[in-house]
Amino acid sequence: MISRRFVILPLAGLAGAAAIAGLVPAHRLKVLAQVLVDPAPPRPDMPVFARAEGDAGSLIAAGIAQIGVTRIYDPAYVRLPYPGGDVAPERGVCTDVIVRAYRKGLKLDLQKLVHEDMRREFSAYPTTWGLKRPDRNIDHRRVPNLQTFFARQGAGLTVTDRPSDFRPGDIITQMLPGNLPHIALVSHFASADGERPLCIHNIGAGARLEDILFSYRLTGHYRFRI
Repeated sequence: MISRRFVILPLAGLAGAAAIAGLVPAHRLKVLAQVLVDPAPPRPDMPVFARAEGDAGSLIAAGIAQIGVTRIYDPAYVRLPYPGGDVAPERGVCTDVIVRAYRKGLKLDLQKLVHEDMRREFSAYPTTWGLKRPDRNIDHRRVPNLQTFFARQGAGLTVTDRPSDFRPGDIITQMLPGNLPHIALVSHFASADGERPLCIHNIGAGARLEDILFSYRLTGHYRFRI
């Protein structure tokens, strides 16, 4: 979600959090408290929503590996090597969780795949940013572009409010307050009540495994494999 130039950094204490609370969009205030606590990796005894096998298991493992590593939400524009370019592993945005999971888990480089598809048919992609040509540094790090790419690959699924329709390894997109797009990876772990799969995402406190499937309006559901 590359849209606002602000960074949430680990703070020394609650006083620091309170001092910057007025600078943070309302939907991120909840995660300020989480920044002060190290993210816990999944426990072996956590409830399972559905089995994760094959590619789904590889994607989820690569997503979970980011927890505790990516601790900073940083949407700054960065010039990247191509292909295989990435920002520093301790920082990133929601899209970087997805890009890193596909690279490590399935050996698929969304930077390259999105760039090549945009070169083929640039007009099929959103024009929100006023670009006249693809930008391989940033295009794959924007949620609407990933949505367009997944849809063009035939990976789009019907968006429903039934938890059972969401399988391990699926991708969801959401619209946060303030019309900010968000993206997350569906895991095989279950919520505390066992009713929903937990998701791996970065909404402002680094990579986390959280119960956010229906926390915001769903705008897309994808199951992308090659």
